[in-house]
Amino acid sequence: MDRFRMIFQYFQSNSESVTNGICALLALASVKMYSSFDFHCPCLAKYNMVYGLGIMFIPPVALFLCGLIVNRQFVVMLEEWKRPTGDRKKNLAIIRYMCSSVLQRAMIAPVVWILVTLLDGKCFVCAFSSSVDPDKFPGFVTNITPYNEVQRLLSKVPCKDDELIRNNTSRKAVSRYLKCWSQAFGWSILLTLIVIAFLARSLRPCFNQATFLQTRYWSNYIDIEQKIFDETCCEHTRDFAHKCILHFFESMQKEIKRRRFHAHPRKEERKEGEKDHLQGISSQEQVNKLLQSWYYSKPPLDLSGATQRQPLGTEGISMPWTGSMINRWHPQPGTTITRQTDV
Repeated sequence: MDRFRMIFQYFQSNSESVTNGICALLALASVKMYSSFDFHCPCLAKYNMVYGLGIMFIPPVALFLCGLIVNRQFVVMLEEWKRPTGDRKKNLAIIRYMCSSVLQRAMIAPVVWILVTLLDGKCFVCAFSSSVDPDKFPGFVTNITPYNEVQRLLSKVPCKDDELIRNNTSRKAVSRYLKCWSQAFGWSILLTLIVIAFLARSLRPCFNQATFLQTRYWSNYIDIEQKIFDETCCEHTRDFAHKCILHFFESMQKEIKRRRFHAHPRKEERKEGEKDHLQGISSQEQVNKLLQSWYYSKPPLDLSGATQRQPLGTEGISMPWTGSMINRWHPQPGTTITRQTDV
Protein backbone atom coordinates (compact mmCIF):
# COMPACT_ATOMS: atom_id res chain seq x y z
CA MET A 1 0.00 0.00 0.00
CA ASP A 2 2.87 2.37 0.82
CA ARG A 3 4.42 1.69 -2.56
CA PHE A 4 1.23 2.68 -4.39
CA ARG A 5 1.00 5.79 -2.23
CA MET A 6 4.56 6.75 -3.17
CA ILE A 7 3.83 6.20 -6.86
CA PHE A 8 0.65 8.28 -6.62
CA GLN A 9 2.49 11.11 -4.84
CA TYR A 10 5.23 11.01 -7.48
CA PHE A 11 2.77 11.36 -10.36
CA GLN A 12 0.84 13.98 -8.44
CA SER A 13 3.94 16.10 -7.90
CA ASN A 14 5.42 15.56 -11.36
CA SER A 15 3.03 16.99 -13.93
CA GLU A 16 5.43 16.16 -16.78
CA SER A 17 5.23 12.43 -16.01
CA VAL A 18 1.46 12.63 -15.78
CA THR A 19 1.30 14.36 -19.16
CA ASN A 20 3.58 11.78 -20.76
CA GLY A 21 1.43 8.97 -19.39
CA ILE A 22 -1.79 10.57 -20.64
CA CYS A 23 -0.30 11.16 -24.09
CA ALA A 24 0.79 7.52 -24.25
CA LEU A 25 -2.72 6.43 -23.28
CA LEU A 26 -4.17 8.67 -26.00
CA ALA A 27 -1.85 7.06 -28.54
CA LEU A 28 -2.92 3.57 -27.48
CA ALA A 29 -6.54 4.67 -27.51
CA SER A 30 -6.18 5.96 -31.07
CA VAL A 31 -4.87 2.56 -32.21
CA LYS A 32 -7.68 0.78 -30.36
CA MET A 33 -10.33 3.09 -31.81
CA TYR A 34 -9.11 2.57 -35.36
CA SER A 35 -8.93 -1.22 -34.97
CA SER A 36 -12.48 -1.30 -33.58
CA PHE A 37 -13.79 1.15 -36.20
CA ASP A 38 -15.76 -0.53 -38.99
CA PHE A 39 -14.63 1.29 -42.11
CA HIS A 40 -17.11 1.34 -45.03
CA CYS A 41 -16.23 3.36 -48.10
CA PRO A 42 -19.27 4.97 -49.81
CA CYS A 43 -17.93 3.89 -53.25
CA LEU A 44 -19.24 7.04 -54.90
CA ALA A 45 -17.02 9.15 -57.12
CA LYS A 46 -17.98 12.43 -55.44
CA TYR A 47 -17.70 11.25 -51.82
CA ASN A 48 -14.83 8.77 -51.71
CA MET A 49 -12.07 11.33 -51.32
CA VAL A 50 -14.02 13.40 -48.78
CA TYR A 51 -14.81 10.34 -46.67
CA GLY A 52 -11.36 8.77 -46.88
CA LEU A 53 -9.43 11.95 -46.10
CA GLY A 54 -11.96 12.86 -43.40
CA ILE A 55 -11.38 9.56 -41.58
CA MET A 56 -7.65 10.03 -42.00
CA PHE A 57 -7.36 13.62 -40.69
CA ILE A 58 -10.46 14.62 -38.67
CA PRO A 59 -9.89 12.21 -35.72
CA PRO A 60 -6.25 13.40 -35.42
CA VAL A 61 -7.53 16.95 -35.01
CA ALA A 62 -9.78 15.78 -32.16
CA LEU A 63 -6.92 13.82 -30.61
CA PHE A 64 -4.64 16.86 -30.90
CA LEU A 65 -7.18 19.02 -29.07
CA CYS A 66 -7.54 16.34 -26.39
CA GLY A 67 -3.76 16.32 -26.02
CA LEU A 68 -3.84 20.07 -25.43
CA ILE A 69 -6.73 19.81 -22.97
CA VAL A 70 -5.11 17.18 -20.74
CA ASN A 71 -1.74 18.97 -20.76
CA ARG A 72 -1.60 21.29 -17.77
CA GLN A 73 1.36 23.18 -19.18
CA PHE A 74 -0.81 24.39 -22.07
CA VAL A 75 -2.89 26.53 -19.70
CA VAL A 76 0.22 27.61 -17.78
CA MET A 77 1.87 28.64 -21.05
CA LEU A 78 -1.16 30.71 -22.12
CA GLU A 79 -1.34 32.39 -18.72
CA GLU A 80 2.38 33.22 -18.85
CA TRP A 81 2.01 34.57 -22.40
CA LYS A 82 -1.08 36.73 -21.71
CA ARG A 83 -0.28 37.96 -18.21
CA PRO A 84 0.71 41.61 -17.70
CA THR A 85 4.42 42.21 -17.24
CA GLY A 86 4.09 43.91 -13.85
CA ASP A 87 7.12 43.53 -11.57
CA ARG A 88 8.29 40.35 -13.29
CA LYS A 89 9.58 40.32 -16.85
CA LYS A 90 8.39 37.73 -19.35
CA ASN A 91 10.96 35.52 -21.03
CA LEU A 92 9.97 34.54 -24.56
CA ALA A 93 12.48 31.66 -24.53
CA ILE A 94 10.55 30.02 -21.68
CA ILE A 95 7.25 30.43 -23.53
CA ARG A 96 8.75 28.96 -26.70
CA TYR A 97 10.15 26.02 -24.73
CA MET A 98 6.77 25.34 -23.09
CA CYS A 99 4.98 25.68 -26.44
CA SER A 100 7.38 23.21 -28.05
CA SER A 101 6.95 20.76 -25.18
CA VAL A 102 3.15 21.02 -25.32
CA LEU A 103 2.99 20.58 -29.11
CA GLN A 104 5.35 17.61 -29.11
CA ARG A 105 3.24 15.73 -26.57
CA ALA A 106 -0.06 16.70 -28.19
CA MET A 107 1.11 15.47 -31.61
CA ILE A 108 1.85 11.91 -30.46
CA ALA A 109 -1.69 10.53 -30.71
CA PRO A 110 -2.55 12.25 -34.06
CA VAL A 111 0.67 11.02 -35.68
CA VAL A 112 -0.01 7.48 -34.45
CA TRP A 113 -3.52 7.61 -35.95
CA ILE A 114 -2.25 8.84 -39.34
CA LEU A 115 0.51 6.22 -39.43
CA VAL A 116 -1.93 3.43 -38.60
CA THR A 117 -4.35 4.53 -41.32
CA LEU A 118 -1.57 4.78 -43.92
CA LEU A 119 -0.08 1.40 -43.05
CA ASP A 120 -3.54 -0.17 -43.15
CA GLY A 121 -4.33 1.45 -46.53
CA LYS A 122 -8.14 1.32 -46.49
CA CYS A 123 -8.64 5.08 -46.20
CA PHE A 124 -6.04 5.78 -48.86
CA VAL A 125 -7.62 3.31 -51.31
CA CYS A 126 -11.05 4.81 -50.69
CA ALA A 127 -9.82 8.40 -51.08
CA PHE A 128 -7.75 7.98 -54.24
CA SER A 129 -9.38 5.11 -56.09
CA SER A 130 -11.06 7.54 -58.49
CA SER A 131 -7.74 9.29 -59.17
CA VAL A 132 -5.94 6.24 -60.58
CA ASP A 133 -4.91 6.41 -64.23
CA PRO A 134 -6.93 3.61 -65.89
CA ASP A 135 -4.38 3.33 -68.72
CA LYS A 136 -1.98 1.63 -66.28
CA PHE A 137 -4.44 -1.27 -66.04
CA PRO A 138 -5.54 -2.12 -69.61
CA GLY A 139 -7.84 -4.95 -68.60
CA PHE A 140 -9.72 -2.78 -66.14
CA VAL A 141 -11.65 -0.67 -68.69
CA THR A 142 -12.46 -3.30 -71.29
CA ASN A 143 -15.52 -2.41 -73.36
CA ILE A 144 -16.02 0.81 -71.39
CA THR A 145 -15.52 4.07 -73.28
CA PRO A 146 -17.38 6.92 -71.48
CA TYR A 147 -15.24 8.78 -68.93
CA ASN A 148 -18.03 8.93 -66.36
CA GLU A 149 -18.41 5.16 -66.44
CA VAL A 150 -14.68 4.74 -65.94
CA GLN A 151 -14.78 7.03 -62.89
CA ARG A 152 -17.79 5.22 -61.54
CA LEU A 153 -16.06 1.87 -61.92
CA LEU A 154 -12.88 3.15 -60.26
CA SER A 155 -14.87 4.45 -57.31
CA LYS A 156 -16.17 0.90 -56.76
CA VAL A 157 -12.66 -0.53 -56.23
CA PRO A 158 -12.84 -0.41 -52.38
CA CYS A 159 -16.15 -2.32 -52.46
CA LYS A 160 -15.16 -5.80 -53.55
CA ASP A 161 -18.73 -7.13 -53.16
CA ASP A 162 -20.27 -4.60 -55.54
CA GLU A 163 -21.88 -6.15 -58.62
CA LEU A 164 -20.08 -3.86 -61.07
CA ILE A 165 -16.61 -4.73 -59.81
CA ARG A 166 -17.02 -8.22 -58.36
CA ASN A 167 -15.93 -10.07 -61.53
CA ASN A 168 -13.29 -7.57 -62.62
CA THR A 169 -9.88 -9.22 -62.56
CA SER A 170 -7.97 -5.93 -62.34
CA ARG A 171 -9.68 -4.66 -59.18
CA LYS A 172 -7.14 -6.36 -56.91
CA ALA A 173 -4.30 -4.85 -58.93
CA VAL A 174 -5.67 -1.34 -58.46
CA SER A 175 -6.24 -1.96 -54.76
CA ARG A 176 -2.71 -3.35 -54.25
CA TYR A 177 -1.26 -0.41 -56.19
CA LEU A 178 -2.93 2.12 -53.90
CA LYS A 179 -2.06 0.16 -50.74
CA CYS A 180 1.58 0.10 -51.77
CA TRP A 181 1.58 3.88 -52.11
CA SER A 182 -0.19 4.24 -48.77
CA GLN A 183 2.28 2.04 -46.94
CA ALA A 184 5.19 3.78 -48.67
CA PHE A 185 3.95 7.14 -47.37
CA GLY A 186 3.42 5.67 -43.91
CA TRP A 187 6.90 4.17 -43.63
CA SER A 188 8.46 7.33 -45.08
CA ILE A 189 6.76 9.50 -42.44
CA LEU A 190 7.81 7.10 -39.69
CA LEU A 191 11.42 7.04 -40.91
CA THR A 192 11.49 10.83 -41.18
CA LEU A 193 10.22 11.23 -37.61
CA ILE A 194 12.83 8.76 -36.32
CA VAL A 195 15.62 10.62 -38.13
CA ILE A 196 14.42 13.98 -36.77
CA ALA A 197 14.27 12.57 -33.23
CA PHE A 198 17.75 11.08 -33.62
CA LEU A 199 19.20 14.36 -34.88
CA ALA A 200 17.52 16.32 -32.11
CA ARG A 201 18.96 13.95 -29.52
CA SER A 202 22.45 13.80 -30.98
CA LEU A 203 22.83 17.49 -31.86
CA ARG A 204 21.45 18.89 -28.61
CA PRO A 205 24.82 18.60 -26.75
CA CYS A 206 26.40 20.67 -29.53
CA PHE A 207 24.41 23.74 -28.49
CA ASN A 208 24.59 25.82 -25.32
CA GLN A 209 23.45 23.53 -22.53
CA ALA A 210 23.44 26.30 -19.94
CA THR A 211 20.70 28.17 -21.77
CA PHE A 212 18.68 24.98 -22.15
CA LEU A 213 19.01 24.19 -18.43
CA GLN A 214 17.96 27.71 -17.49
CA THR A 215 14.91 27.59 -19.75
CA ARG A 216 13.90 24.17 -18.45
CA TYR A 217 14.39 25.28 -14.84
CA TRP A 218 12.21 28.36 -15.13
CA SER A 219 9.50 26.58 -17.11
CA ASN A 220 9.28 24.03 -14.27
CA TYR A 221 9.31 26.90 -11.79
CA ILE A 222 6.28 28.55 -13.41
CA ASP A 223 4.36 25.28 -13.30
CA ILE A 224 5.23 24.52 -9.66
CA GLU A 225 4.60 28.13 -8.62
CA GLN A 226 1.08 27.92 -10.01
CA LYS A 227 0.47 24.66 -8.12
CA ILE A 228 1.72 26.09 -4.82
CA PHE A 229 -0.33 29.23 -5.37
CA ASP A 230 -3.49 27.14 -5.86
CA GLU A 231 -2.72 25.10 -2.73
CA THR A 232 -2.07 28.26 -0.71
CA CYS A 233 -5.31 29.77 -2.00
CA CYS A 234 -7.17 26.69 -0.77
CA GLU A 235 -5.62 27.01 2.69
CA HIS A 236 -6.28 30.73 2.72
CA THR A 237 -9.90 30.17 1.67
CA ARG A 238 -10.37 27.55 4.38
CA ASP A 239 -9.10 29.89 7.08
CA PHE A 240 -11.20 32.77 5.79
CA ALA A 241 -14.34 30.61 5.69
CA HIS A 242 -13.56 29.24 9.15
CA LYS A 243 -13.31 32.72 10.65
CA CYS A 244 -16.43 33.92 8.85
CA ILE A 245 -18.40 30.98 10.24
CA LEU A 246 -17.09 31.55 13.78
CA HIS A 247 -18.03 35.21 13.48
CA PHE A 248 -21.51 34.21 12.32
CA PHE A 249 -22.00 31.90 15.28
CA GLU A 250 -20.62 34.26 17.93
CA SER A 251 -24.13 35.01 19.11
CA MET A 252 -24.75 31.30 19.65
CA GLN A 253 -21.73 30.63 21.90
CA LYS A 254 -23.90 30.11 24.95
CA GLU A 255 -26.00 27.51 23.20
CA ILE A 256 -22.88 25.83 21.84
CA LYS A 257 -21.37 25.67 25.33
CA ARG A 258 -24.63 24.33 26.69
CA ARG A 259 -24.39 21.47 24.22
CA ARG A 260 -20.80 20.77 25.33
CA PHE A 261 -19.23 21.96 22.14
CA HIS A 262 -17.03 24.51 23.91
CA ALA A 263 -13.90 22.34 23.57
CA HIS A 264 -13.85 22.43 19.82
CA PRO A 265 -13.51 26.20 19.38
CA ARG A 266 -10.53 26.20 21.74
CA LYS A 267 -8.78 23.54 19.69
CA GLU A 268 -9.59 25.40 16.52
CA GLU A 269 -8.29 28.63 18.03
CA ARG A 270 -5.05 26.92 18.98
CA LYS A 271 -4.66 25.56 15.45
CA GLU A 272 -5.56 28.97 14.10
CA GLY A 273 -2.89 30.60 16.22
CA GLU A 274 -0.30 28.10 15.12
CA LYS A 275 -1.00 28.44 11.41
CA ASP A 276 -2.78 31.54 10.15
CA HIS A 277 -2.88 32.25 6.42
CA LEU A 278 -5.07 35.37 6.48
CA GLN A 279 -2.25 37.85 7.20
CA GLY A 280 -4.54 40.61 8.39
CA ILE A 281 -7.21 40.15 5.71
CA SER A 282 -10.71 40.72 7.05
CA SER A 283 -12.95 41.46 4.04
CA GLN A 284 -13.76 40.29 0.53
CA GLU A 285 -12.42 43.53 -0.96
CA GLN A 286 -9.01 42.91 0.55
CA VAL A 287 -8.92 39.39 -0.88
CA ASN A 288 -9.89 40.68 -4.32
CA LYS A 289 -7.15 43.33 -4.17
CA LEU A 290 -4.62 40.68 -3.16
CA LEU A 291 -5.54 38.42 -6.07
CA GLN A 292 -5.58 41.36 -8.47
CA SER A 293 -2.14 42.40 -7.27
CA TRP A 294 -0.82 38.86 -7.85
CA TYR A 295 -2.17 38.80 -11.41
CA TYR A 296 -1.16 42.29 -12.55
CA SER A 297 2.20 42.57 -10.76
CA LYS A 298 3.72 39.27 -9.78
CA PRO A 299 6.62 39.68 -7.34
CA PRO A 300 10.06 39.68 -8.92
CA LEU A 301 12.20 36.55 -8.66
CA ASP A 302 14.62 38.09 -6.18
CA LEU A 303 15.19 36.44 -2.81
CA SER A 304 18.05 38.70 -1.68
CA GLY A 305 15.87 40.36 0.92
CA ALA A 306 13.91 37.25 1.90
CA THR A 307 16.96 35.57 3.43
CA GLN A 308 17.38 38.45 5.85
CA ARG A 309 13.78 38.36 7.08
CA GLN A 310 12.46 35.98 9.68
CA PRO A 311 8.90 34.69 9.73
CA LEU A 312 6.48 36.12 12.27
CA GLY A 313 6.79 34.51 15.66
CA THR A 314 10.37 33.31 15.13
CA GLU A 315 12.18 36.16 16.91
CA GLY A 316 15.06 34.76 18.88
CA ILE A 317 15.18 31.56 16.81
CA SER A 318 18.42 30.93 14.98
CA MET A 319 17.72 30.57 11.26
CA PRO A 320 20.41 28.38 9.66
CA TRP A 321 20.28 30.06 6.25
CA THR A 322 20.19 33.71 7.42
CA GLY A 323 23.04 34.11 9.83
CA SER A 324 25.37 31.21 10.42
CA MET A 325 25.44 29.90 6.87
CA ILE A 326 25.97 33.36 5.37
CA ASN A 327 28.80 34.08 7.77
CA ARG A 328 30.25 30.67 7.05
CA TRP A 329 30.42 31.17 3.31
CA HIS A 330 31.07 34.93 3.37
CA PRO A 331 33.39 35.66 6.32
CA GLN A 332 34.30 39.16 7.32
CA PRO A 333 37.65 40.54 6.12
CA GLY A 334 40.51 39.72 8.40
CA THR A 335 38.92 36.58 9.85
CA THR A 336 40.29 33.09 9.45
CA ILE A 337 38.13 30.28 8.08
CA THR A 338 37.95 27.31 10.41
CA ARG A 339 36.20 24.06 9.74
CA GLN A 340 33.26 23.48 12.03
CA THR A 341 32.48 19.99 13.20
CA ASP A 342 29.19 18.88 14.61
CA VAL A 343 29.33 17.36 18.03
